[in-house]
Amino acid sequence: MISYVQVSVATLWTGPDAPREVDAAATADEPDVQRWAESLDADARAGLHGRTLSQLLRGEPVDIVGDHEGWVEAIARWQPSRRHERGYPGWLRRAHVSGTPAADVAEPRLPADVDGYVAEEVLETARTLLGVGYVWGGTCPQAVDCSGLVHWALREHGVMVPRDAHDQRDAATEVFLGEERTGDLYFFARPEQEVHHVGFVVRPGVMLHASESGSAVVEEPLDEQRRATLVAAGRF
Repeated sequence: MISYVQVSVATLWTGPDAPREVDAAATADEPDVQRWAESLDADARAGLHGRTLSQLLRGEPVDIVGDHEGWVEAIARWQPSRRHERGYPGWLRRAHVSGTPAADVAEPRLPADVDGYVAEEVLETARTLLGVGYVWGGTCPQAVDCSGLVHWALREHGVMVPRDAHDQRDAATEVFLGEERTGDLYFFARPEQEVHHVGFVVRPGVMLHASESGSAVVEEPLDEQRRATLVAAGRF
């Protein structure tokens, strides 16, 4: 059954029991993601790992595949993922979705199907979120994680890319390091592990990204640790 997000931002959780008391503003019938993000201290932010998965914006379609006591198990169609062939799976508050589509929300398209896509303009869109707090699973202007920033900025330009950093690397066209240009992406991974971080290339050696260690969206040169884990660049 197809439904649509009816609130400004609906958070996708690992299960109905994942939210804590501190997450009440995000799970309310009328969620206030700004207030929720601002209420989280460092420990509460760290505790979101394994609880939050992503966020959906008003008008996003979802496939409803199950329900449980005020929650629905859903697949986010506009967030490609290796987790499910139809999109990103997780749990939403039932109050956040209904069967009514939003007439003013346009469906994003895959990069190859978008004419006039300009990477530099996407970077400028991402830059409008400088200073926004890092929230694991965040995919909106009030709260973002690294891949959520990439996903959101491209979506603002009508482009649909995967939600997670490792899937974004797989979907992007690889660019040789040293040949990256403004608006490309840097991907980071530890030895023998999959990509865990992504950021926009501002210019070679400088990136705009949602930094978990820095707790916000920042623009900065690659430090020694980042350079040690930089494994690829990519382009959509």
